[in-house]
Parts: sequence; structure tokens; C-alpha cells
Amino acid sequence: MPTVHVFARDHINTDEIIPARHLTTDVESELAKYAMEDYDRDFVRRVQPGDIIVAGADFGCGSSREHAVWALRGAGVAAVIAPNFARIYYRNSINNGFLALECDGIVEAFQDGDPADLDLTGGTITNTRTGQSLTFVPVPQFALDVQKAGGWLEYMKANDQAALEAETLNAHSTQAGHGHPGQEEQHA
Repeated sequence: MPTVHVFARDHINTDEIIPARHLTTDVESELAKYAMEDYDRDFVRRVQPGDIIVAGADFGCGSSREHAVWALRGAGVAAVIAPNFARIYYRNSINNGFLALECDGIVEAFQDGDPADLDLTGGTITNTRTGQSLTFVPVPQFALDVQKAGGWLEYMKANDQAALEAETLNAHSTQAGHGHPGQEEQHA
């Protein structure tokens, strides 16, 4: 059962996730040695494969470096759960097959070291110490597929290009006006 590491502060930036002075490599195992170093020096000694980070809002703000995702994944973190994420960090997570889950009330539901049960299919995380269960924003199937493949490049290699184009071009969000604030749908 994974352990939760709570970083409750809002606006934890990519320099705190992986300090810029350590961006001399793209090797995850090397980056992992410095994950969260400027926030919590002991984090890398405590984290175990499959553990979860619970964080405050706007996690991953700052620079657009993918290293912030690689460092956490290299340290064995299975997912970061926060009320919301900086947009670029969220997209980097999806592209790299890493789970960034949005969940209101998550920081209040856990204490550092609590055990958790993460149910991706059911869309819940349960604090097994307290029994409290929260529902997170569902992970799109596309993101789960990319995660299962190990990242966007691996996903692309594993899928037929024509099928991918058909899936993308006919996606619900690409239909004119649908789901885009400030745009009205065109009626025939």
C-alpha cells in the first residue's frame, strides 16, 4: 500500500521539485537523487516505489521543464494529487505517462505518512488510516493509455498513425465551438 507524502503549500514550483542546479542530465535515476531537495531534504530517503505526493494548489508552476516530472517518477512516485496543477506541468505529466490527479480537499484528508488506496478505475483515493475517501477528476482514457505505454513517444510508436489521426480529428473537443469558453456553437 502506498504511503502519502504531504507537501501542503500552494504554488510549489519546478525549481523546488528539481532545483535548476541539478539539470545537467535527463537520466531519471540521477534527477531522483535531488527530488524535492529544496523543500524537504529527507524526501528521497523516505519515498518508496509507488508512493503518492499530496500537494497544494498550482503544483508545478514556474519553468516548463520536464525534469520536474522525471525527478519524481525516478524517485518512485506513482502520482501527484493536488487541487489543481500548473498547466505546463499537467501536460508534461500526461506526455511522460505520469499521473497528475486533481482532487479538491486532498490536502485536508491526509497527513504525512498516511497509507492510501488509489483506485484509478473508480476515481477515488482513500486514506486507509481514517477511512475517508475522495473522488478525483477522472483521468481521460487517452492519458491512461499514454501512461500505460510509458509516455507519449512510446504511445505513438505503439499506435497506427492513421487511427491516431482519426481519433484526434474526431475528438469531442475539436468540434467547432464545443467546450470553448466565449464561443457559441454554430447552428445550421
